[in-house]
Amino acid sequence: MTVAFTFPGQGSQAVGMGKALAEAFPQARAVFDEVDSALGQKLSAVMWEGPEADLTLTANAQPALMAVSMAVMRVLEAEAGLDLARDAAYVAGHSLGEYSALCAAGAFTIGDAARLLRIRGDAMQKAVPAGQGAMAALLGLDFAAATAAAAEAAQGEVCQAANDNGGGQVVVSGSKAAVERACEIAKAKGARRAVILPVSAPFHCALMQPAAEAMQKALASVDIRQPVVPVVANVHAEAVLQPEAIRASLVAQVTGTVRWRECVAFMAAHGVTTFFEVGSGKVLSGLVKRIAEGAEGTSIGTPDDIAAFKARPRS
Repeated sequence: MTVAFTFPGQGSQAVGMGKALAEAFPQARAVFDEVDSALGQKLSAVMWEGPEADLTLTANAQPALMAVSMAVMRVLEAEAGLDLARDAAYVAGHSLGEYSALCAAGAFTIGDAARLLRIRGDAMQKAVPAGQGAMAALLGLDFAAATAAAAEAAQGEVCQAANDNGGGQVVVSGSKAAVERACEIAKAKGARRAVILPVSAPFHCALMQPAAEAMQKALASVDIRQPVVPVVANVHAEAVLQPEAIRASLVAQVTGTVRWRECVAFMAAHGVTTFFEVGSGKVLSGLVKRIAEGAEGTSIGTPDDIAAFKARPRS
């Protein structure tokens, strides 16, 4: 099999996402209703009507992005006859998208995924007092150089690589002053740009340890089934199938690096040439083309995208 399905992370949210799906397909509407019910909140109203500031809150954005991804999945299953076990070699997701990938592959129920992501979003937000942490994108440096810049900038504080996105884009995370130092060091090392990101907390670094502990507790009480297709884990950049390994990787992911470049390279090395990005936005589809030479990245997030998926030639 040469196909993988990928699931986007935070930053891909947009007011209005999923609304056209819900209006066009009862399967999508059912997913949004299920998430609203699991959270005891009309999250769908925030998704479709905003305000954007509310949707961007980590505790809302995380379950909302999963909801859109799963709405697309349920429509693809009903309308296009998609069967992941038959049609995909792997699934993978970027940060919170790993929960979407696991849900799509049957490891989690939609309700459990929504509740876990609400806990994850709350815990990540509360782990570091506002203004004490930061994240920055270092553009034009490879992973080794970016990691070296972060280590040099730390000076006894936390500063580490949070996302290795590929295509010369590495995000660092940690204490605010250390991340600001990393930006200057990266520029001196030849980075094309170093940009502080408008995020509410320093995700995927050691400062998130309280959130990792919260997720360890939350995941311990949730039933995780073996996924129907291997999930390429962010922190390992290789496939995991066993529920206990999945549980451990999701805990490690909170403070660990999202090794997205290596995840895509792993799938490509195992024969994947077509990556379908399921949900809101097109970020991962753009990255695929910069990581895996000759690979095709296609986003599926709207009724028109679903029609195009149905109409594509089958090999």
